[in-house]
Amino acid sequence: MTTGAVAGSFPESSEPLLPTKRRWEGEDGGGGDEAAFHEFNGASFAGAVFNLSTTIVGAGIMALPATMKVLGLVPGLVMIVLAAFLTDASVELLMRFSRVVGAPSYGAVMGDAFGWWGRRLLQVCVVVNNVGVMIVYMIIIGDVLSGTSSGGEHHYGVLEGWFGTRWWNGRFFVLLVTTLGVFTPLACFKRVDSLSYTSAISVALAVVFVVITAGIAIVKLIRGQILMPKLFPAVPDLASVWELFTAVPVLVTAYVCHYNVHPIHNELKESSQIKPIVHTSLALCSTVYITTSFFGYLLFGESTLADVLANFDSNLGIPYSSVLSDAVRVSYAIHLMLVFPMIFHALRLNLDGLLFSSARPLSSDNRRFGVMTAVLLLVIFISANFIPSIWDAFQFTGATAAVCIAFIFPAAITLRDPHSVAKKWDKILAIFMIVLAVTSNVVAVYSDAYSIFHKKSASSNA
Repeated sequence: MTTGAVAGSFPESSEPLLPTKRRWEGEDGGGGDEAAFHEFNGASFAGAVFNLSTTIVGAGIMALPATMKVLGLVPGLVMIVLAAFLTDASVELLMRFSRVVGAPSYGAVMGDAFGWWGRRLLQVCVVVNNVGVMIVYMIIIGDVLSGTSSGGEHHYGVLEGWFGTRWWNGRFFVLLVTTLGVFTPLACFKRVDSLSYTSAISVALAVVFVVITAGIAIVKLIRGQILMPKLFPAVPDLASVWELFTAVPVLVTAYVCHYNVHPIHNELKESSQIKPIVHTSLALCSTVYITTSFFGYLLFGESTLADVLANFDSNLGIPYSSVLSDAVRVSYAIHLMLVFPMIFHALRLNLDGLLFSSARPLSSDNRRFGVMTAVLLLVIFISANFIPSIWDAFQFTGATAAVCIAFIFPAAITLRDPHSVAKKWDKILAIFMIVLAVTSNVVAVYSDAYSIFHKKSASSNA
């Protein structure tokens, strides 16, 4: 069976959101629609790197310094590098099987290996993961700009600190303006490459956060205000050993980007560039992760919180502390605003495949595209405003869906090997991925459940 024959057998629901560059040039080998061709002549290498990097670096970056507190600097940094290599391997396996069958999407590869239910299962996981991630993003943006009282104590937002409490800097109004003024225009783009400039700004803002954090840490280090960080974990008892495993889910899911690899690949000028694009993106994100983890933990030490951003609420003990704290928080909030549309793109595409599997491509149906965009934004907006505790719920579903997308599904495709292209080492690696993913899932669910029930029992006893 030829690649072309297999590629032609995929249903419309597994097609990318927009036709690939080659299709825009015309199916008959001629010029096709010249206006469309000149409008989009393929995505650039740099634009693809920024888009993939933006998909990777989201809210999870703020949890990495806390993993250093649990694991110690040396094992923690080594684990970040290993997670990057493991992600690179899983993406390479995914793209290798895609090339064999000419699959234009992740769902098409799952459909080729496991049939209808395989494609549906992937789409459900992407929808669950991305809805949860975007609700969390919007909650964080509201917390940073408008403040939060979810922990019983009110933490002032940046706008509250600048202007005092006003009706226009409350959570509802700030998120409404953000949704209408930022999310809606960016969500209306049909091509991933259209977001390359905002993705570049998003990556730059992540770098700004890293530079400010590193600068503060270096200044305090020179002044002798920083203690020697813990290089290796302390394991005095069995409970401490168990605690080490709670850092695994954060690291395993730190590089999840697989659902956007195919859309980015489909829009490239040269499709062969996808491998160096993945390598470059992972190298860039690893650098950001390592620097953030190192300097974040160096700066706050054993006081490092699960979300290191919360550490910037306090006095940093250096001149211009409040200015630097606001700069960190505002840059991070804008970073999340610009990450949002990249995650939203994959959500809309996969939800459309679930609900309208036999309909024409989403790109050619403006009414369906508009209605789906509006409904999804409304659901996310309402959830972020009225169900802030949804963060706890998505610690279960989000972690489970993320590891399925990143490791379990690519490994399962490799072990299934419907076209006999996997090598012995590939299958060994696939088994390792599944064991790691299942272990991290069990640990994440158990630790989150224990934390929630422990809090409930402590409050009831009080």
